[in-house]
Amino acid sequence: MTFHGSGLRPLSIATAVVLVAAFALAAFYAPEDADQGIIQKIFYIHVPIAIVALCGFVAGGIMGLQYLRTRDRVWDLRSYVAIHLSLILGVAVLVTGSIWARGSWGVWWTWDEPMLVSFLIVFLLYATYQPLRFSIEDPERQARYASVFAIVAGAWVPINFAAVRMADSFIHPRTLGTTTGGMPGEMMFTFLVALVGVALLYVTLWKFEMTAKQTRGQIRALRRRLAGEQAPPAGAGRSAAPQVHV
Repeated sequence: MTFHGSGLRPLSIATAVVLVAAFALAAFYAPEDADQGIIQKIFYIHVPIAIVALCGFVAGGIMGLQYLRTRDRVWDLRSYVAIHLSLILGVAVLVTGSIWARGSWGVWWTWDEPMLVSFLIVFLLYATYQPLRFSIEDPERQARYASVFAIVAGAWVPINFAAVRMADSFIHPRTLGTTTGGMPGEMMFTFLVALVGVALLYVTLWKFEMTAKQTRGQIRALRRRLAGEQAPPAGAGRSAAPQVHV
């Protein structure tokens, strides 16, 4: 059985170092945007989180596909954790995006921008994942249906992203597009460091949650084993029955 906690400590240290470096670069190295000023620096948080969240959704679909191929429940758990973390990052994307929009455009949200609306649609789609999953009591059916959902939704994410990239943009900048002329070297370097930091954070949290769930599962299995060993023999009297503690 794979132990997901291996290497967690050095990974956590590397994540902290890269994130601190990214924040320092964003604050002191990357120049301010000529039009937006200092509010543009939220870009180094908002965009990396959005990219990692979308990649996490796709990864959840790939893990769901692996479950359907192998019927190994650990792949279903991996898919669940990947989508769960991407949903949390999705909330951060919407919050930071609204703050950025308020500072740059004077509004918290606009429905005229395809990129904003498309991400919201993706987020709301995946927000139905957990209610769908936990509405099914049978573990096998739950894992199977959740995996099918993860595969279909995960395949839709890059299609939706490509369609939005080809659509006309009204006010949302295409920062990474070729039509914008790219970013200055200092901004691009800071952005890449921030992207690596957020990706490391995602992997660290994924491994941490997998380790926690794996440990809880082992503890429950041990308790069941101990309870089975302490069970009274068949035919024992009522007084020999074990006490049940709630």
